[in-house]
Amino acid sequence: MSQRLQRVDELLKREISTVVQKDFEWKGKLVSINAVEVTKDLREAKVWVGVLGGEAEPVLEVLTRKHGMIQSKVMRRVKLRNTPVLSFRHDNSAERGVDIVNLLEEVDQLPPAED
Repeated sequence: MSQRLQRVDELLKREISTVVQKDFEWKGKLVSINAVEVTKDLREAKVWVGVLGGEAEPVLEVLTRKHGMIQSKVMRRVKLRNTPVLSFRHDNSAERGVDIVNLLEEVDQLPPAED
């Protein structure tokens, strides 16, 4: 991946995160933008969303329904030749990390093996 695309990914991630945090109320859920992947032609962007403290599906539905508003707010601040169409995807890496930590804590509580 080129450095330019990496810079665009990070810039979009930061700006989308700002919009999602300021303009939406998630009621007991922690919603984060974990990554953005823009295509080479800058026409599409996959936005990877992490959700802790509840189901991800309702969050993704709201973001998908409001993607036009999010796009317009982001593009007012980010000047690109093409405005990428945002598509939101669930990123469950944080949940997997919590599960692994819980499993490690359970293993730590097991009695030691006899020699």
